[in-house]
Amino acid sequence: MSFIQKQQDENSPYTQLLMLLGYAVAGIFIFLLIGLAIIVAMYGFGALTNPVILSGGEEKYRPALQILLIAQSVGLFLAPPLFLAITEKKKINVFYGFKKTEASLLFLVFLIMMVSMPFMEWTAVINQKMTLPDFLQSIESWMRQKEDEAMRTTLLLLKMQHINELIANLFLIALLPGIAEELMFRGAVQRSFGRIFNNPHAAIWASAFLFSAIHLQFYGFLPRLLLGAGFGYIYYFSGSLWYAMLAHFLNNAYAVCAAWYMQKNNIPLSEADNTSHFAWYGYLFSFILTILVFNYFKTKTSKSYEQQLD
Repeated sequence: MSFIQKQQDENSPYTQLLMLLGYAVAGIFIFLLIGLAIIVAMYGFGALTNPVILSGGEEKYRPALQILLIAQSVGLFLAPPLFLAITEKKKINVFYGFKKTEASLLFLVFLIMMVSMPFMEWTAVINQKMTLPDFLQSIESWMRQKEDEAMRTTLLLLKMQHINELIANLFLIALLPGIAEELMFRGAVQRSFGRIFNNPHAAIWASAFLFSAIHLQFYGFLPRLLLGAGFGYIYYFSGSLWYAMLAHFLNNAYAVCAAWYMQKNNIPLSEADNTSHFAWYGYLFSFILTILVFNYFKTKTSKSYEQQLD
């Protein structure tokens, strides 16, 4: 696929990764400044010294948190790969492989995400039960603290009473990350790793590891790692970033819609990650179905590629 092909007129993949890092540092700095300027315009200069406002600690300050999250997504994930393509003097759609989509493949991506949900639920429940040895208790406490902070932020964002709040969260939590993070991790990082390792599987799993690690949610590391690898294989098999973006969007949109449903039915959101909804054979069946549909997706994309060559 295109993301592992070495282009002689490009910078080295090591240089590209350093450029991505530099653009990410600059991007997060610039866009956070823009976000803070908007927050100051909304709440006054006192917002800069009020942690309740900047963290969205109260529901009335949730717009400030949403602004900062948009700034983070754009500055850290969306802008760097775009600037990398511009620096390399490449068309973005060619550089990252935005090939025309096919309805049958879009449906298969939807099917992959649907049949894999029970298995992904099992990995999430298993990950939540993770404990470290006694001599690593200080690290485990720090990990729990980061997880609790992330959970508080997530619960605040997912408080939805009106349809406009659902739509806003579908944009903020599903659409924007689906585009920005896939462009960064599958489009740019996986592409550079592919040139370094000259092995698509190593590139996919290395970029998936970074994708999961950068979220700093250790009790969700395993399912996010597997999701990142799944998105990576969808990109690798199809050669088009659109399908990976769709898969990412569907995964996040499901979580938002599930939170909406739970609140409408007075179900505590805290129960979502710690509850098993299937017997063991249901999770096994989900895993087998996921592998089968992935394999069919691979076959279909290969046939589609051969037809384009005819």
